[in-house]
Amino acid sequence: MEDFEKIWSKIKSRLQINLETDIYNEHFSNISNIFKVVNNYVYLIAPNSFVKNKIESFYLNRLNVLLNEYTKEKHMFKIITKDQAAEELAKSETYAINTPEKDLEDKYKTGLNNSYTFENLVVGTSNRLAYTSAMKVADQPGVFANPLYIFGDVGLGKTHLMQCVGNYILENEINKKVLYVKTDQFIEDYGRAAQHKSYDGFSKKYDKIDVLLVDDIQFLSGKNQTQLEFFKIFEKLKENNKQIVITSDRQASELYDIMSRLTSRFEWGLTVDINKPNLEHRILILKKKLQAETQDPDLISDDILEYIASVFDNNVRELEGALKRVLFYCTAFDYKFTVANTEEALKSLVNSKHAANHKVDRNNYTNILDIVSNYYNITPTELLSKNRKKKFVFPRQIAMYIFKDIYDLTYKKIGQIFNDRDHSTVIYSIEQISNDIQTDKDKKNDVEKLLIKCGKK
Repeated sequence: MEDFEKIWSKIKSRLQINLETDIYNEHFSNISNIFKVVNNYVYLIAPNSFVKNKIESFYLNRLNVLLNEYTKEKHMFKIITKDQAAEELAKSETYAINTPEKDLEDKYKTGLNNSYTFENLVVGTSNRLAYTSAMKVADQPGVFANPLYIFGDVGLGKTHLMQCVGNYILENEINKKVLYVKTDQFIEDYGRAAQHKSYDGFSKKYDKIDVLLVDDIQFLSGKNQTQLEFFKIFEKLKENNKQIVITSDRQASELYDIMSRLTSRFEWGLTVDINKPNLEHRILILKKKLQAETQDPDLISDDILEYIASVFDNNVRELEGALKRVLFYCTAFDYKFTVANTEEALKSLVNSKHAANHKVDRNNYTNILDIVSNYYNITPTELLSKNRKKKFVFPRQIAMYIFKDIYDLTYKKIGQIFNDRDHSTVIYSIEQISNDIQTDKDKKNDVEKLLIKCGKK
């Protein structure tokens, strides 16, 4: 049996030599003892959430590599805070050191982000139902709700919540095989398998997993062969009571160009949504993020946080990005954290946001319609029509993409411009062009030229 205290001492010595003094002192010097070793996890106690998050984000993989140079079987470090350790001790005073499991390495090729945990998720009215449902699924995989289908707009925390489920299950039962996959990666992997006719190798990846987490399922739209393969995987996992969690930007019933037998199965279990957080919730999110970004949670006043939360109300991603910008701006130039300096730091972002949210007047969008029509030798009337001929559909999709890119209009607003088309049609069109310009250089060049012609700087 390995002596993990001695191993940690050796690892610290190597870190002290290889890392800059300030980095070592800030992150590792105060972590002295092993808290416990359970289920092949070696638990370390970080002094606070800031240090915990920094280690998880930048150093955890390195630590695990070093750890396994000294162990006969695979182990992984788990970072917890003093508060989490105290809660653990309150539950139980004794911990068993478990026998390591063979072939552990393959079980951790999961794609999960270690920092996405339920503890790091800020719960409010906008995500409480989704959070509670995800907790129950994580506690009873394959039993409570299968599949769990989570939908909501971009940047609201769907991926975080989904990965919370996977991380929670692995933390409590290391033998579980959890796989997180983005839908576009699934499509790419299947395409590669089809190209090389190696279908068995592809399907084996999913044969023995216990939990499948699939992100952004809407990208299966139009991929008929891939949908069939996913359907087979879904059926097999469901039949064997293996947990499936799916995220999307819309309800299953609104998925475009995906076979009905798939969408109906997405609704078999439990469907929950995540909405935009209200002001109070956004402030709580900022406070939680501040704990992860700095060791001084009082560095930024509530007035500043309220200002940021009141301006950046679209999603969590832009909210956290604004906070990071303020931290960098004031720290880099040695400015005080004041509302005035915050406004200055965020001025360009705020101006851009206001421009994006500004209503596009008829002259602006008529100009875009004229430019796109002329480029493809059709009339604006044909561009706006519901004619499904390819010579009209593609330019129409390009125009929708340009409206979204330049003005960030809502899908509903873009649909109104194009003779009140449904927002799902707009979403599909924009995603289609987004995919096309990733793989087709000619289409990418066309889009870039048109964006410039239409006024994008």
